[in-house]
Amino acid sequence: MSKELIIGPRSERVREELAEAAAWSAYAAELRQVLGAAIEKSGADLLEVGGLLVSEPLPEERRGLRNGAQVRPPQAIGLAEGMAAGRGPYCQLAAPGRLQIESGWDGAVHLYTTSAVAADLAGLHGEGVTFLWRDAAPEPMQVLYPVDAVADAGFWARVAEASERPTLVCERWAYGAHGCRWFRVTPESTAEVARLLRPRSLVCVATEPDLKPRVELLQDDFTAFVAPLPQGELTYRNYPGGADTLSEITDGFSLMLADAALGHWCAVVPDTDGVARGQWETPGVSRC
Repeated sequence: MSKELIIGPRSERVREELAEAAAWSAYAAELRQVLGAAIEKSGADLLEVGGLLVSEPLPEERRGLRNGAQVRPPQAIGLAEGMAAGRGPYCQLAAPGRLQIESGWDGAVHLYTTSAVAADLAGLHGEGVTFLWRDAAPEPMQVLYPVDAVADAGFWARVAEASERPTLVCERWAYGAHGCRWFRVTPESTAEVARLLRPRSLVCVATEPDLKPRVELLQDDFTAFVAPLPQGELTYRNYPGGADTLSEITDGFSLMLADAALGHWCAVVPDTDGVARGQWETPGVSRC
């Protein structure tokens, strides 16, 4: 793919107000038409989700969304429109080697495609949209300190053994405040938790973690939990960027764990063929 098409709103009001603008619906309709044409001309029956960012709870109709999921064109167009509107969830949508869709700023959507498809789309025009073509390819995801371990049977056997002591498991299935799940595991429940986790997720294990609230933890990313910790899935709150005072952690969320403490024991959940394709930075070195 060597061509990039940036589709954006012609109206300054739409660029500023996005879905709140009166003219948004007209822009969104034209955007959907362009995306549909690009997907059709690329021969993309399915597009793969990657780089998922979930800052708000997913609506019911998107509960199954995850990295590596295959979505059909109508779903892909709906996701792209939501990203343009500033609602999210955010992701890349790709038919490898043929098409990649990403969100931009101010209601824009970026399409990366081949020269042949670009030639087919060159005649596109619209009243409420602008088109900017340029020679460019999608930037590859850079992972400086990748997690190379695989969450295979051997990994989970070690977790089960460690869970004789208090043990927490974090599944990071997407970036963002609502992109993870936490569990307290036991030797009896470890296998069941392992079956619940999504392919391509990052799994981090903390054995006998120090959960006492401490002022020094406030400076960096941390997660707060309700005490006492039950077995199974846990209620939590993420504090990206930390907090100013311990008094901000209320409503029973009196236990704290620094995100940096999760980098010691991590692995990536493999796909069904056993290959771990998820790409994640080691926690504590970069974002989890």
